[in-house]
Amino acid sequence: MIRIQIEKALPFSADEVTTDFELIEQNENESVVSTVAIRNEQLAEIAAPLLKHGYIPRQVTVYAAQRASTYAPKGNAVLIYPEGKALVYAMTENGKLSLARAFENGNGEQLEMELPQLRLSAELQGINVSDPSVLLDESCYQLRDAVQGILASPAEIVGIELPPAPIKLNLLPESWRLRRAQLTKQAEWRKRLVWAGGAYAALLFLLLAYLGFMRFAIGRLEGRIVSDAPKTEFIRATEENWKALAPAIDSRYYPVEILQHLFESLPSTDVRITTYNQSARQISVEGEANSADLAYKFIESVKKNSGLQIFQFNMASPRILPNDHAQFRLEGRPQ
Repeated sequence: MIRIQIEKALPFSADEVTTDFELIEQNENESVVSTVAIRNEQLAEIAAPLLKHGYIPRQVTVYAAQRASTYAPKGNAVLIYPEGKALVYAMTENGKLSLARAFENGNGEQLEMELPQLRLSAELQGINVSDPSVLLDESCYQLRDAVQGILASPAEIVGIELPPAPIKLNLLPESWRLRRAQLTKQAEWRKRLVWAGGAYAALLFLLLAYLGFMRFAIGRLEGRIVSDAPKTEFIRATEENWKALAPAIDSRYYPVEILQHLFESLPSTDVRITTYNQSARQISVEGEANSADLAYKFIESVKKNSGLQIFQFNMASPRILPNDHAQFRLEGRPQ
């Protein structure tokens, strides 16, 4: 509602200006606000150097309002400070800007003419001008006596070293807000992409380092294999020789021992071994059983015999004879 009233009082359309306000005081019947307006075209000219380089300010405010909030947050105050070649006279209430005027020639004679009229104008607008604190910028020290004489109040010299207090007043145009939000979002995405690129580069570096290490390890292993090849070949040849000699020097391969274990595995006297052959690579056993079932029991018993575990036995299907006996052949190879 307040913005609508402000826009109605201005001689420009709402699209041409940016407005804002601050609450000075409020009671049950009325509210007193400080309103500020600026033409967007004029603001764009002032901020042209920043906009040209892609910088959009976070806040655009009135310097007098910021100094008022900093030096006179309570009560009434009069601020006098230079701004360029002009001298600014500002009246504040509770740290909020009530009235501001700029004098092109800020000398003592002009102050004697303008300040009383300005004070009267403030009273006519309902601004409290009684017993104000007079704050004079340190660069205007030569005007101190003149200001004290006109306002009949002691003037306090203030500097600009004190950090400015934050204020709500912000004249940033809506189009600038949207553009700033876009730039902020783009900056965030750019930052995320930089982090993602850095993480990808780090992973790629680790992968290349791992591949390099593995290549080095494989090369070192291949070198050891080449250097150990004669020893490996000697061990392999020795193993083959021992395997070839095993039937002659290992008692487990002795025919007598094998036959002993085969006869131990006979399930009954109805199973008879008729032929036994043995070579360095295999053994073969032929026999006859009164039934095929007894022949299968015999092969199962042979496979379970602990003394014959060094062989792997296979048996084809028994051949049934005219007298219903089963003739079988059992072959075993060293494992």
